[in-house]
Amino acid sequence: MKICVVGAGAIGGILGAQLARTGHTVSLIARGAHLVAIRARGLKLVNHLEGGSESYLELPAESDPAVLAARLGVQDVVIIGLKAHAIPALLGRLAPLIGPKTLVVPAINGVPWWYFWGERGPHAGRALRSLDPKGTLFADLSPSHIIGCVVHLAGEVRAPGEVHYTAGSRLIVGEIDRGLPQPLTPRIKVLHEALRRAGFETRVARDIRTDVWAKLIGNLSFNPVAALACARIDQICADPGLLGVVRPLLREGMEVAAHYGVAVGMTPDERIDLARQLGSAKISMHQDFEANRAPEIDAIVGAVIELAEWGGLEVPAIRMIDALVRARAQNLGLLGPG
Repeated sequence: MKICVVGAGAIGGILGAQLARTGHTVSLIARGAHLVAIRARGLKLVNHLEGGSESYLELPAESDPAVLAARLGVQDVVIIGLKAHAIPALLGRLAPLIGPKTLVVPAINGVPWWYFWGERGPHAGRALRSLDPKGTLFADLSPSHIIGCVVHLAGEVRAPGEVHYTAGSRLIVGEIDRGLPQPLTPRIKVLHEALRRAGFETRVARDIRTDVWAKLIGNLSFNPVAALACARIDQICADPGLLGVVRPLLREGMEVAAHYGVAVGMTPDERIDLARQLGSAKISMHQDFEANRAPEIDAIVGAVIELAEWGGLEVPAIRMIDALVRARAQNLGLLGPG
């Protein structure tokens, strides 16, 4: 297949490299020094799950989707590995890459902007202002192209053009339209097989929103704590004081999920045990603060607060961690003015 990865950072770089290694025609949308390095030397993947093996992949890379489309045409699959706050500015620009049958796979953290598309409840088609402030994302890309994806991998960009794959191999994919009669549609089968052959432990979700929440409550709880404490996952899990901060965040996140009809199916301590599987991973918000990048506060924390407000739910622990991590980001100049 022809596969374009939009946002070839840590997760996007891992997905693109592994798919290219199994014979797919992979191209990348990147920017800045990372793009310059990829063009000059190829994308370097250091796979710590394979003993630190190194691969160098010469892949077409551009900053402008239209330029890439002029070279390579419409793609079979477009994987979005952008930070959530970068999606509104770029989503409409992906149109030249997308044909009638193109699959668009947002491999992103937090509440996805498509969450209420394909729903059958009172919020069907509703947009979260924290993710889609102008309410334009459904117009920029028809949600009929979208395949839901939940990523349980960890990685880092340690130098321009150099991606380190550090932990995890699980990917969960699923249709986002709850009106479909079965989860294993023909296009899901194709995507599932491609990801499986690329070395990922891939599962097809019966209801992708359940899997979104299973990861989201962990991101909601561990990401801001990691960013504030400058701590890796293993350090948080070994610290009773930090786990005392994490547990109420998990409980409140589960309550919000339940209000929207999703039973996460695990206790806070079982979710902590799941996080332990990432070992010494440095998770995304921690990486963002270290690299002086804007962190994904709205998608991971703010959207959950917005959902709680819609449901009239009290989430004091989540509001507290939101205020703290947002203030740190603001004081470091990572959120822009205001």
